[in-house]
Amino acid sequence: MSVRVGILGATGAVGQRFIQLLDDHPTFELAAVTASADSAGKTYREAAKWRVDTPIPDDVAEMEVVETSPAGIADADVDLLFSSLPSGVASEVEPAFLEAGYVVSSNSSNDRMATDVPLTIPEINPEHLQLIEVQRDERGWDGALVKNPNCSTITMVPTLAALDEFGLERVHVTTLQAVSGAGYSGVTSMEIIDNAIPHIGGEEAKMETESRKLLGEFTGAEVRLHGADVAASCNRIPTLDGHLENVFVEFADEPSPAALREAMRSFESADLPSSPDQLIKVFGDDEPDRPQPRLDRTYAGGMGIVAGGVQETATGAKYNCLAHNTIRGAAGASLLNGELLVEEGYV
Repeated sequence: MSVRVGILGATGAVGQRFIQLLDDHPTFELAAVTASADSAGKTYREAAKWRVDTPIPDDVAEMEVVETSPAGIADADVDLLFSSLPSGVASEVEPAFLEAGYVVSSNSSNDRMATDVPLTIPEINPEHLQLIEVQRDERGWDGALVKNPNCSTITMVPTLAALDEFGLERVHVTTLQAVSGAGYSGVTSMEIIDNAIPHIGGEEAKMETESRKLLGEFTGAEVRLHGADVAASCNRIPTLDGHLENVFVEFADEPSPAALREAMRSFESADLPSSPDQLIKVFGDDEPDRPQPRLDRTYAGGMGIVAGGVQETATGAKYNCLAHNTIRGAAGASLLNGELLVEEGYV
């Protein structure tokens, strides 16, 4: 089965990752790329300053960019939209597509914590997709909106989900986040070279709230947030790609480091076209200096999570985790949600 898809905001950093990941996809056929009115009417090659480390697919390079509106994509006959729009734009634009009946898998941060919007990682909470029925009833549209979480949240939460069997009670995380997470013009070279910036606007709150929703229980009408306390401290560092996070956890039980490693290593992946065979790769005590962004961000094509440094502490345990922030942490996360929407019959 071929599903025709479009990308909202296709010329930016995440939009380019979408194009890379959709090339030769077994299910999805890219049929529309949108951007601002200034880019509409140009070929994609003309409109986008391509920065991904693989060439623009030939068929995409010559596609005409259209305006980001239901009218703009009307002739493309798409079944599913991937949104990489900035949150301020998305909050204004996405509802128009939903009211027009489109299904949207969105990386944008707006509405992630809305009570009727699924915030989904397919390996962790696929049942939360059922919120779509609540959403349609409450908002009166035929479309469907699904969000993926923030890139730093996506890096950590799969490991927490794997460890929740031990009675997760408290989490403190310190992030070391790559500059690509801020976009091409987000952090100037003069700010970040020979430096680290101990503040990323809104990032800590996203991690603290999104984590509890992702790990929460779906009751049939709502998601009850997980009861764990989550505190985050977020830092920008001068690496290009790959968010590294230092996680400290406390449990109701007293699991050994070996039990924690095995729980993460054996955590089940999803059976979707873009899912890694093993979701979480775990380094043992013999490699205490892993994971590292340069060495490990491309694990499973950038779609997996890498963990290591698992140790006991006085109050629980600590470990490190890493993921590619623009692949697994952004476009790849939306892509997986799109695949889940197809599998569950919403597309």
